[in-house]
Amino acid sequence: MIEAERSRAIALMGPTASGKTALALDWAERFGGEIISVDSALVYRGLDIGAAKPDAAERARAPHHMLDLRDPWQTYSAAEFAHDARAAVDDILSRGRVPILAGGTGMYFAALLDGLSPMPEADADTRAAITAEAAERGWPALHAQLAQIDPEAAARIQPGDPQRIQRALEVHRLTGTPISEWQKRPSTSPPFPAQVLSLAIAPPERATLHARIAARFDAMLAAGFLDEVQDLRALPQLQAHPAPLDLPAIRAVGYRQAWEFLDGQGTETAFRERAIAATRQLAKRQFTWLRGRSGATWFDPATQRDALDTTVAGFLGAGDPRA
Repeated sequence: MIEAERSRAIALMGPTASGKTALALDWAERFGGEIISVDSALVYRGLDIGAAKPDAAERARAPHHMLDLRDPWQTYSAAEFAHDARAAVDDILSRGRVPILAGGTGMYFAALLDGLSPMPEADADTRAAITAEAAERGWPALHAQLAQIDPEAAARIQPGDPQRIQRALEVHRLTGTPISEWQKRPSTSPPFPAQVLSLAIAPPERATLHARIAARFDAMLAAGFLDEVQDLRALPQLQAHPAPLDLPAIRAVGYRQAWEFLDGQGTETAFRERAIAATRQLAKRQFTWLRGRSGATWFDPATQRDALDTTVAGFLGAGDPRA
C-alpha cells in the first residue's frame, strides 16, 4: 500500500478560464507529474473545442487521465469519477509520479478527496419510471415534486438539472429517505492516499475573468465549435434520443446554447451572448463552491506566479522551481 505520509498530490482548482491547464502542464513537466482532469465535460468523447479539452500537443507534454471516458449519450456520476480517478491516483503514485488534479468541477473534487456518503446503487427500473414521468410532465414538475419530499436537496438542485433531480427522486423512492439525509452520513470511502496541496487560482477582479471567458469563447468559435456541435447532432444515438438537451454532455456550458441555436433559436449574436452569460454563471457557481472549500490557498496566477511555483516546489520538496 502507498504511504500517504510520503506521497504528495496537487489539487489545482479554479473557475473556468482561470488558467489551470497551462499551470498543470508546466508543473507536470517540472516536477514529474501526471494530470488528472477534474472536469465533468472532459469525460465525454466529442466534446473537445467547446470544453477546452487538452489537444494532442498538450497531451504529448504530459500524461493525462480521466478524458474521453463516455460517449455523449451516456451519463457519468461523481461516484464513478471518484472510483476511476482513485485508480488513476494509485497508479501514478505507485510509479513515483505526482498526481496533479486540475479542473473546476467541485462535486468531482469533493467525491475524490473527501469521499462519498453511503448511497443506494442506481436502479434501472426506477430511473426508467422517472424518465417516463419527466417526458410526460417535464423536469420542472419533477423538481417541484422533489421540493415536497426533500426541500433541502431541491434548494441545491436547479429545475433544469435532470440528472441530479432523477438521482434524488430515485434515492427517495428506493429507500424512503431523502438524499440530503444520505449525504450527511459519514463517508465509507477509504482515505485519499496522499497529502494534498489545495490551490485555488482566480484573478482578483471578476471583470478580468469575464474578459478571459469572452475571449476564449470567441477563440472556440473561430476554431470550429459550431461544426463540432453539428457533428454531435449527426450522431445516430443522439438523433434517436428523445431529449438530447437533457443529457449531461449536451447540457455542458456552451453546448446547450449551440444546440439550441442550430435548432433555429435566435441569431448567432444572441447565441454568443447566451453562451458567454452561461459560462459566467458557471464561473460564479465555481467561485461559490471554492469559497466554501476549507484548506485551499488562493493565488492570482497573473501576478503571483512565482509564489505559486515556490509553494508547489516547497510542498514537493523539489527545491528552487526555476533552477
